[in-house]
Amino acid sequence: MQITILVGTMHGNASSVAQALQFCADDIGATIDVLPMDGLDITVFDQPGTFIICTSTTGVGDVPDNAQALFHSLDAQAKYLGHVRYGLVALGDSSYGDSYLGGGKQFDERLRDLGAQRVGEICGLDAMETSQPEDDAVAWLKAWAVQLATAG
Repeated sequence: MQITILVGTMHGNASSVAQALQFCADDIGATIDVLPMDGLDITVFDQPGTFIICTSTTGVGDVPDNAQALFHSLDAQAKYLGHVRYGLVALGDSSYGDSYLGGGKQFDERLRDLGAQRVGEICGLDAMETSQPEDDAVAWLKAWAVQLATAG
């Protein structure tokens, strides 16, 4: 199983989570590549395999700066992504209210609009609740991999 983790981050927290997930590749029988979103566009979804969007939230629910080009290409270069299956790891701070996990939720909404299929529930990592987001994300990955395998 090939998984590509696309990382949107401002301060490196999403990168740390993505690396923790990559270290678990053998545990779930997968090959996991981590790819920062810097300079990417919608064509990244042309490569084979499954994706995990791992992104923080900035501002008032926005995607991080390094994810802006990819996010905007989902509109500017919009095409049907029915072949894409993905999971979502969204980092945020619940003290921000309605914008909590906004970066991840924006990606989720747009990808689904284009026909991509999210597997499983969103892994929401709340800075107010956990000091070890990597551990929570790894637990999510193991459960998600089972769902992915049974989702066909």
